[in-house]
Amino acid sequence: MNIKLQKSLAIFDLEATGLNVTHDRIVEIAVVKISPDGTTTNFNRRVNPEMPIPEEVSKIHGIYDDDIKDAPTFKEILPDLEAFLEECDFAGYNSNKFDLPMLAEELLRAESDFDLSTRKHIDVQNIFHKMEQRTLVAAYKFYCQKELNNAHNALADAEATWEVLDAQISHYKELTGDVEFLADFSRHNDMDKADFAGRLAYNKKGDVVYNFGKHKNKTIAEVHKIEPGYYGWMLDADFPLYTKQRLRKEMERIKQQNMPPQKSYEDKLSALKDKFKK
Repeated sequence: MNIKLQKSLAIFDLEATGLNVTHDRIVEIAVVKISPDGTTTNFNRRVNPEMPIPEEVSKIHGIYDDDIKDAPTFKEILPDLEAFLEECDFAGYNSNKFDLPMLAEELLRAESDFDLSTRKHIDVQNIFHKMEQRTLVAAYKFYCQKELNNAHNALADAEATWEVLDAQISHYKELTGDVEFLADFSRHNDMDKADFAGRLAYNKKGDVVYNFGKHKNKTIAEVHKIEPGYYGWMLDADFPLYTKQRLRKEMERIKQQNMPPQKSYEDKLSALKDKFKK
C-alpha cells in the first residue's frame, strides 16, 4: 500500500436519480474503507430516493424504481452510515464536483450533524486529469491494466477508484502517500471553495467571497453593504442546502464582528449609579 494513512480513508461512490445535487437523490451508496493497517471493509446500500428514477438514468446505472421500492430511505440508513464513516477522510472519482455535494445535501435533509467540511477530500479524477486526462474506465486500464466491465455499479466503481488511487501514488514520484497532500493536489487550481458546489470561495486573504455572477470575487460583507437583498435572494433561490448553510454561517460571523461590544453587568450597574448621582 503506497498511501500513508493516519486515519481511515473512505473511498465512496454514489448513484442517484440524476446529476442535479439540489433536486436529485441518492439511490445507492458504496464505501470502501481503508484502515491505516491496510485492511478494507465495505458499506453498500440501495436507497429509496422517495422520487421516481428517470428511465434514461436507470439505463446508465441499472437501478430501476422496482429495485428500490422496498429499500430504506437515506434517513433510515444514516445511523449505520455515520458510524461507518466516523473519523474517516474521503476519496472518490469526480467526488468534489458530484458525490460530496450530493452527500452534503442528503445529510442536511436528514438533519444530520455529520460535518464533511472537517474531513480531507481526495478527488482521484482531478489527480488523473492533471496527469493523464481520462475517464475512470481508462484510468483503471491505464494504471491497473484491467478492464472495468461493470462501470456504474457503485461498489465496482468505488473498488476500482481505490485501486487507481493506490496505483497513482506508485506511478508518479511527485505524489506522496500523504492524505493532506493528495487532498490539496486533487483540488482544482482556482480559489479554495467555501462550499462543495463552488458558489462560495476563499480569497487570498481568507475572506469568503461569491464565486459566480455579478458579484464574483466580492466578499459577502462587501456585497451586503451595497446590495443587502442579494443575501436573501440566494437563500430563496435554487442553490444547494449546504451552500445556504455556509452563507448563513458567514453572515452570522459578519454580524457578530460588527456588533458593538456588550457591557458587563458591573459596567451597567456603574452607569446606573452615575445616573442617579446626577
